[in-house]
Order: sequence, then C-alpha cells, then structure tokens
Amino acid sequence: MQMETFPTFQSPEIIIHSANQLLTLAGPAPKRGAAQGDLAILRDGAVAISGDKILAVGSTLDILGLADSRTRKIDARGKIVLPGFVDAHTPAVFAGDRANEFEARLQGATYLEIQKAGGGIMSTVRATRAAPLHELVAQSRPRLEAMLAHGTTTAEVKTGYGLNLETELKMFQAIAALDAEHAMDLVPTFLGAHVVPEEYRGREGAYVELVVEEMLPAVKLKVKSQKSKVFCDVFCDEGAFTVEQARRILTAARDWEFGLRVHADEFANLGAARLAAELGAASADHLMVTTRDDMQAMARANVTAVLLPGTTFGLGKSNFADGRAFVEENVPVALGSDINPGTCWCESMPFIIALACRYEKLTPAQAIVAATINAAHSLGLADRVGSLAPGKLADVLIADVPDYRHLAYRFGANPIEMVIKRGKIVKSQIDP
Repeated sequence: MQMETFPTFQSPEIIIHSANQLLTLAGPAPKRGAAQGDLAILRDGAVAISGDKILAVGSTLDILGLADSRTRKIDARGKIVLPGFVDAHTPAVFAGDRANEFEARLQGATYLEIQKAGGGIMSTVRATRAAPLHELVAQSRPRLEAMLAHGTTTAEVKTGYGLNLETELKMFQAIAALDAEHAMDLVPTFLGAHVVPEEYRGREGAYVELVVEEMLPAVKLKVKSQKSKVFCDVFCDEGAFTVEQARRILTAARDWEFGLRVHADEFANLGAARLAAELGAASADHLMVTTRDDMQAMARANVTAVLLPGTTFGLGKSNFADGRAFVEENVPVALGSDINPGTCWCESMPFIIALACRYEKLTPAQAIVAATINAAHSLGLADRVGSLAPGKLADVLIADVPDYRHLAYRFGANPIEMVIKRGKIVKSQIDP
C-alpha cells in the first residue's frame, strides 16, 4: 500500500508508527457480504495526524519521513491501531436505574410482564421526566466517559424516555449539551414512539397523532441547526407500536426530512424489518427473529442491520440475532451497545464485539467492521469517521493486543490503551 496523504501545509502534530497491524478499513462503505470482514490491514503501519484530520496513512518508514522537530511520535510496536468505534444504537441519556427489575427477571419475571406492571421503560420515563436538565446531563456524563475509555468516539443517542413533548425536548437539550462539552460526537435520534405512555393507555391512536402532529414538528424546529443528520426511530414490536402505527410516524418523519431507524423484530416478527426496507430506512435494529426473506428485502433497500448482542445477553436470553445470515444475505451489518438502564448497561464496545462473535456468528474482522465503518455508514458519517484515511477525522485507537482477533478473543478487561478524538489525545495509559 502506497502512502496516502491529505493536502496540507502543516507538518503532523502526531505520528503513530510501527503498528503490528494498522486496521485502515479502507474502501467503500458500507461493507457487505464477502467484504464485511475486509479490514484493509497495513503491517508495520503508521498514521500521521495534523489538526483534527488524518494527514497520511502508510508504512512506518514513509510516514516518519513527514515528521519535524515538533511532531510527537507514538510507538505502537506490538499493538494494533484502528479507527475509533462508532456505536450505532444507544439510549445513553436517562435518569435513574432499574436494578430491581434485573433482580425480578432473575426470579422469573419477563420483560413484557415487568412492562405491563408499570415497570420497564415507563419506570425510566418517570425518573427522566422528574430530573432537571442539569441532573440529566450529570447522570449521563459518566456513561459517556466510560464509553470513550473503551474506544467509542462517535455514538448515536436516542430520546424516548420522555414520551411527552416537554421531556423529549429536554432530552434533546441534554444530548446537545453533552455533545458540546464532551469529546465524543453524538448523533441525536428522536424516539418519541418508544412505547405508549401510561397516561395514553387505551388511547394508542391519540398518542400516535401527538407524535405526528406535535412532537415531530417541534423536534424538527429544535434541532434544525444540528450539525449532523437527525433521525427518527420507532419501536415496532409486541408491547410497543404496530406496523401501521410505525408507518404513520415514520412516513411523517420522512416528510420532515428525518433519517429513519426502526426497532424491529426483537420479540415478535410483525413485519418491522420489511417496513424499514419499504421506507428506505437507514437501519433496522435488534432483529432477533428476522426471516431470510426480510433480510433479502433489507439488502435490496440498502438497510443496515444494527445488531445489539448486549441486550440479548442482558436479558439472559439465547435467541441472539443471526449475524452470519445477514452477512450471507448481503445485508450490511453494524453493531450497537444499546446502553440503557433496563436491559444492557454496558459501555464497552470491545465486549459487544466479543458477544457478537460468540453468539451472533460474526468473525472478529466482521464484528470490527460492524463497530466502525458500517456503523458510521448507518449514521450518514462514513465520509468523516469509521476508517483511517487521509482527510477523515483523526479518531484513532491504540489497542494493547498483538492481533485484531484479540479484541474478540479476550473479554472482561479494556484493551484500549489510547483514544485520540479529532486529533487530541483524550484517554491514555501510555507514558508521555
């Protein structure tokens, strides 16, 4: 591989060199089918960073030739270097916890039983409604810090714990405040159609109309200056919204120029994955009970499958999504942590990769693609993040492992030794 450079008049501030493996993930996005595991590895590789961008990628010998007396040189000998993880699905902003429900599930209660009894999502809704904005930000900030320490540099963040206009807008304020102050880049998603709130029980149609007629226009006005695309998501499943209700909301959201995402096929196959294909959604997420026919429809429509193995693990279930089948059907596969208070309080993308390999039948290379460039593609950010290429944002990780397969092979510890976000070292276990 010849050295690739980005035109600039500046010398690099940072050069990471001598990597055992430099996982560039170069090539078109999304990666699918046979290309799902293409890491575009460069051995004895190096990357040069100037400002917030990647200046050059190539061999150590070539890249070190760009250094001057001011360049910081970081030796990655015996380690791997890769793009920052992109988490394609998180409800990371919320108040409170649901540890009591975790204990109840261990004693035999099901997710839907807990939800019908007034727990589940509504428990977090009550806590989030009650929390002032500053408290919501304060409770959410440590989760982002932990995600960043484990290598996540970009994350989608959903609302959906408000379920009324006031609190949904407050959640957008919290996401915007955290995005402004925190090193991670956050991509907002409106999930006002998470479940029907308890005050609308028996009046589900009225709540759908509230989402369509009041919430969507108000959210669009609130986030019209957002630097990245804003998405709308609907939880279309047993105990949540029907296909027709989801179609009504998502069609209206498309008219308001939201990108579309769909919670699909987590508990029952109502046709939500096929709806995502019909509407040209960016992603369908969860997908534990998706059929091959639905996968083929997703592939034809270029819908990314966002798999969330941490949720299945968190629920103590065994019906993981069949990642290998999605790859075989030529569907681009991405990963998300789904960090949330009820089913998956997990900030570690390396652990999500480990789960995806063991239980969703992805190879380590396929899982890394899913956690980087394919996740970036699903968020409309593949031209900025998700791979190491000149001109892209300098979101770079150093992992203290000798081979990329160790990211999945090992689990329970954090392999990420250094996190660089937009050209700044934001987490480091390496001596200066």
